[in-house]
Amino acid sequence: MKQTGTYVHDTPSGERKSNSLPPRPVGTHVVSALVENRAGTLSRISGLFARRGFNIDSLTVGETADPSISRMTIAVTGDNAILEQIIKQLRKLVDVIAVRELDPASCLRREIMLVKVNADEKTRPAVIQVAGIFRSRVIDVSPSTVTIEATGDMEKLNGLLMLLSPYGVMELARTGLVALERGTKVLSVHDIS
Repeated sequence: MKQTGTYVHDTPSGERKSNSLPPRPVGTHVVSALVENRAGTLSRISGLFARRGFNIDSLTVGETADPSISRMTIAVTGDNAILEQIIKQLRKLVDVIAVRELDPASCLRREIMLVKVNADEKTRPAVIQVAGIFRSRVIDVSPSTVTIEATGDMEKLNGLLMLLSPYGVMELARTGLVALERGTKVLSVHDIS
Protein backbone atom coordinates (compact mmCIF):
# COMPACT_ATOMS: atom_id res chain seq x y z
CA MET A 1 0.00 0.00 0.00
CA LYS A 2 1.36 3.40 -0.97
CA GLN A 3 1.65 5.88 1.85
CA THR A 4 1.82 9.61 1.22
CA GLY A 5 5.10 11.10 2.42
CA THR A 6 6.57 7.81 3.66
CA TYR A 7 7.78 4.50 2.38
CA VAL A 8 7.99 1.12 4.04
CA HIS A 9 11.04 -1.13 3.74
CA ASP A 10 12.49 -4.22 5.36
CA THR A 11 15.55 -3.81 7.58
CA PRO A 12 18.37 -6.40 7.49
CA SER A 13 16.82 -8.02 10.61
CA GLY A 14 13.50 -8.49 8.79
CA GLU A 15 11.60 -5.72 10.57
CA ARG A 16 9.28 -3.43 8.59
CA LYS A 17 10.27 0.19 9.00
CA SER A 18 8.61 3.41 7.79
CA ASN A 19 10.75 6.38 6.72
CA SER A 20 10.36 9.63 4.86
CA LEU A 21 10.29 9.37 1.09
CA PRO A 22 13.76 9.08 -0.39
CA PRO A 23 15.04 12.33 -1.86
CA ARG A 24 14.52 12.89 -5.57
CA PRO A 25 17.61 12.63 -7.73
CA VAL A 26 20.00 15.54 -7.73
CA GLY A 27 19.22 18.12 -10.41
CA THR A 28 19.70 21.76 -11.30
CA HIS A 29 17.17 24.13 -9.80
CA VAL A 30 16.65 27.77 -10.71
CA VAL A 31 15.62 30.13 -7.92
CA SER A 32 14.43 33.65 -8.68
CA ALA A 33 14.49 36.31 -5.98
CA LEU A 34 13.56 39.98 -5.84
CA VAL A 35 15.89 41.78 -3.44
CA GLU A 36 16.54 45.29 -2.18
CA ASN A 37 18.97 47.03 -4.53
CA ARG A 38 21.44 48.31 -1.97
CA ALA A 39 25.03 47.85 -0.90
CA GLY A 40 25.75 44.56 0.88
CA THR A 41 22.75 42.58 -0.37
CA LEU A 42 24.76 40.37 -2.72
CA SER A 43 27.38 39.82 -0.02
CA ARG A 44 24.78 38.75 2.55
CA ILE A 45 23.11 36.33 0.14
CA SER A 46 26.33 34.75 -1.15
CA GLY A 47 27.55 34.55 2.47
CA LEU A 48 24.41 32.64 3.39
CA PHE A 49 25.19 30.08 0.68
CA ALA A 50 28.80 29.77 1.83
CA ARG A 51 27.90 29.35 5.53
CA ARG A 52 25.37 26.62 4.73
CA GLY A 53 27.73 24.82 2.34
CA PHE A 54 25.46 25.26 -0.70
CA ASN A 55 27.24 25.39 -4.05
CA ILE A 56 26.05 28.03 -6.51
CA ASP A 57 26.31 26.94 -10.16
CA SER A 58 25.60 30.49 -11.35
CA LEU A 59 24.37 33.73 -9.86
CA THR A 60 23.23 36.72 -11.88
CA VAL A 61 21.94 40.00 -10.51
CA GLY A 62 20.43 42.96 -12.30
CA GLU A 63 18.24 45.95 -11.66
CA THR A 64 14.52 45.56 -12.44
CA ALA A 65 12.17 48.18 -13.91
CA ASP A 66 12.09 49.59 -10.36
CA PRO A 67 15.66 50.80 -9.62
CA SER A 68 15.25 50.07 -5.90
CA ILE A 69 14.79 46.32 -6.62
CA SER A 70 17.14 43.80 -8.21
CA ARG A 71 16.36 40.33 -9.56
CA MET A 72 18.68 37.48 -8.64
CA THR A 73 18.69 34.29 -10.65
CA ILE A 74 20.46 31.51 -8.77
CA ALA A 75 21.19 28.10 -10.30
CA VAL A 76 21.99 25.38 -7.76
CA THR A 77 22.49 21.64 -7.99
CA GLY A 78 20.91 19.44 -5.36
CA ASP A 79 17.87 17.45 -4.36
CA ASN A 80 14.53 18.84 -3.20
CA ALA A 81 15.65 18.98 0.44
CA ILE A 82 18.53 21.29 -0.47
CA LEU A 83 16.24 23.44 -2.61
CA GLU A 84 13.70 23.78 0.22
CA GLN A 85 16.48 24.74 2.64
CA ILE A 86 17.85 27.37 0.25
CA ILE A 87 14.43 28.98 -0.22
CA LYS A 88 13.72 28.86 3.52
CA GLN A 89 17.06 30.53 4.33
CA LEU A 90 16.61 33.21 1.64
CA ARG A 91 13.16 34.10 2.99
CA LYS A 92 14.72 34.84 6.39
CA LEU A 93 16.93 37.60 4.98
CA VAL A 94 15.60 41.15 5.35
CA ASP A 95 16.90 42.12 1.88
CA VAL A 96 14.80 39.43 0.15
CA ILE A 97 11.38 40.66 -0.98
CA ALA A 98 10.12 37.55 -2.80
CA VAL A 99 11.65 34.20 -3.76
CA ARG A 100 10.59 30.98 -5.50
CA GLU A 101 11.84 28.17 -7.67
CA LEU A 102 11.09 28.53 -11.37
CA ASP A 103 9.49 25.46 -12.92
CA PRO A 104 11.78 24.25 -15.72
CA ALA A 105 8.76 23.34 -17.88
CA SER A 106 7.33 26.85 -17.74
CA CYS A 107 10.27 29.21 -17.72
CA LEU A 108 12.64 30.69 -20.26
CA ARG A 109 16.35 30.24 -19.48
CA ARG A 110 19.17 31.95 -21.30
CA GLU A 111 22.87 32.58 -20.94
CA ILE A 112 25.33 34.59 -23.02
CA MET A 113 28.76 33.21 -23.86
CA LEU A 114 31.75 34.85 -25.50
CA VAL A 115 34.34 32.40 -26.82
CA LYS A 116 37.65 33.15 -28.54
CA VAL A 117 38.82 30.31 -30.78
CA ASN A 118 42.06 29.67 -32.68
CA ALA A 119 41.26 30.18 -36.36
CA ASP A 120 43.82 30.74 -39.07
CA GLU A 121 43.07 31.17 -42.81
CA LYS A 122 42.47 27.45 -43.22
CA THR A 123 40.23 26.81 -40.20
CA ARG A 124 38.35 30.13 -40.06
CA PRO A 125 35.58 29.11 -42.52
CA ALA A 126 34.85 25.94 -40.50
CA VAL A 127 34.75 27.86 -37.19
CA ILE A 128 32.37 30.44 -38.71
CA GLN A 129 30.19 27.63 -40.10
CA VAL A 130 29.93 26.01 -36.64
CA ALA A 131 28.96 29.40 -35.17
CA GLY A 132 26.26 29.77 -37.84
CA ILE A 133 24.78 26.34 -37.11
CA PHE A 134 24.23 27.49 -33.51
CA ARG A 135 22.84 30.89 -34.62
CA SER A 136 25.80 32.59 -32.97
CA ARG A 137 27.45 35.79 -34.12
CA VAL A 138 31.07 36.41 -35.02
CA ILE A 139 31.93 39.61 -33.17
CA ASP A 140 35.68 39.83 -33.74
CA VAL A 141 38.21 38.42 -36.19
CA SER A 142 42.00 38.63 -36.08
CA PRO A 143 44.60 36.89 -38.26
CA SER A 144 44.70 33.96 -35.81
CA THR A 145 41.40 34.06 -33.84
CA VAL A 146 37.64 34.35 -34.12
CA THR A 147 35.49 35.56 -31.22
CA ILE A 148 31.90 34.32 -31.12
CA GLU A 149 28.89 35.52 -29.14
CA ALA A 150 26.28 32.86 -28.41
CA THR A 151 22.98 33.06 -26.56
CA GLY A 152 20.86 30.13 -25.46
CA ASP A 153 20.31 27.48 -22.83
CA MET A 154 23.21 25.63 -21.24
CA GLU A 155 22.81 22.59 -23.50
CA LYS A 156 23.12 24.73 -26.64
CA LEU A 157 26.18 26.58 -25.36
CA ASN A 158 27.84 23.37 -24.20
CA GLY A 159 27.15 21.81 -27.62
CA LEU A 160 28.76 24.79 -29.35
CA LEU A 161 31.81 24.53 -27.08
CA MET A 162 32.12 20.83 -27.82
CA LEU A 163 32.28 21.50 -31.57
CA LEU A 164 34.70 24.43 -31.17
CA SER A 165 37.08 22.62 -28.82
CA PRO A 166 39.07 20.82 -31.56
CA TYR A 167 40.09 24.25 -32.95
CA GLY A 168 41.37 25.40 -29.55
CA VAL A 169 39.35 27.57 -27.18
CA MET A 170 41.64 30.38 -26.05
CA GLU A 171 39.26 32.29 -23.81
CA LEU A 172 35.75 31.85 -22.51
CA ALA A 173 33.34 34.10 -20.59
CA ARG A 174 29.79 33.18 -19.57
CA THR A 175 27.21 35.45 -17.95
CA GLY A 176 25.43 32.86 -15.87
CA LEU A 177 21.80 31.94 -16.18
CA VAL A 178 18.93 34.42 -16.43
CA ALA A 179 15.35 33.19 -16.36
CA LEU A 180 11.74 34.40 -16.44
CA GLU A 181 8.50 32.51 -16.28
CA ARG A 182 6.47 32.11 -19.47
CA GLY A 183 3.13 33.82 -20.01
CA THR A 184 1.52 36.14 -17.50
CA LYS A 185 3.01 34.60 -14.35
CA VAL A 186 5.47 37.03 -12.66
CA LEU A 187 7.48 37.23 -9.47
CA SER A 188 6.48 40.53 -7.90
CA VAL A 189 6.88 42.48 -4.68
CA HIS A 190 3.30 41.48 -3.87
CA ASP A 191 4.23 37.78 -3.68
CA ILE A 192 4.40 36.44 -0.17
CA SER A 193 7.82 34.92 0.46
